[in-house]
Amino acid sequence: MLLARSSFYMSFSQILTHPGGSHKDEFLACCLLLAENPVLIVRREPTEADLANVSVAVVDVGHEHRPERGNFDHHQFPKDHPPVCALSLVLKHLGVYEDALKFCGWLEPAEWFDTRGPIETARWLGVPRETLFKLNSPIDTTLLRRFALVTELQPGEPLWEVMRWIGVDLLDYLKSLRERLDFIGKIAEFWEIKTEKGSFKALYLPRTEPMPDEPSAGLARFIDTRPDLGEIAGLVYPDRRGEGFGLSRHNDHPGLDFTRIEGCDDVHFAHARGFVAKTSAHDPLRLRALLAQAWG
Repeated sequence: MLLARSSFYMSFSQILTHPGGSHKDEFLACCLLLAENPVLIVRREPTEADLANVSVAVVDVGHEHRPERGNFDHHQFPKDHPPVCALSLVLKHLGVYEDALKFCGWLEPAEWFDTRGPIETARWLGVPRETLFKLNSPIDTTLLRRFALVTELQPGEPLWEVMRWIGVDLLDYLKSLRERLDFIGKIAEFWEIKTEKGSFKALYLPRTEPMPDEPSAGLARFIDTRPDLGEIAGLVYPDRRGEGFGLSRHNDHPGLDFTRIEGCDDVHFAHARGFVAKTSAHDPLRLRALLAQAWG
């Protein structure tokens, strides 16, 4: 099930954010708002009229978080407030924050960096401060620099279009992943495979019609949502190129080596490194037997 939007969700006729230097926080917040509100972006200080205008989204400026008025600033929060930035507030407004926190590994570090700075963020991550800057990309640098140089962005301008792409892709990723996880949750089975060399668990996804473009998509994420099941060693999923199934290690589990089944008549591919195999078998009992034979 998709998360509910803010009860104050509304459409906007303009997006306003602060002038001067640009950061990933307000840049991505604006991208997300553009995804569903393809409108003008203005970069200047807001007036009281802007803050009161429910058709203007005021982002990362204005010292007010009131989604019912379209205002998404975090700078008024006390210094000991949990790391929450304008991007967090917009994600919450759109009803996808919890999923973003689970499935976008970059989000929590971005919240820390924007609200705590590089030194505390590096300490929280347990890495030297210099490591953070080694991860900077010229893509980030150029987009933020170009955004900082403008006072207005109109639909059709290259940067505006790129920002909307980013917002649309991010929302599509979160919404489609949530739908995919809900689907997997309805049809997947967790198998316990017992062998003479010990037992292990695998996730089995049966074949459905229509077949998704990438049947194995979302399986690892789904397993992450079920820590109660313990360690999962293997994955079994429909082969998108044939009528059989793919077999693979989960998190490169060392217990499974699919070169052990490469000589089987119904196995037409086993990677030389042993992490994946393809079989024409489709009977669950046979698939279980292949997993057991690959264990050691």
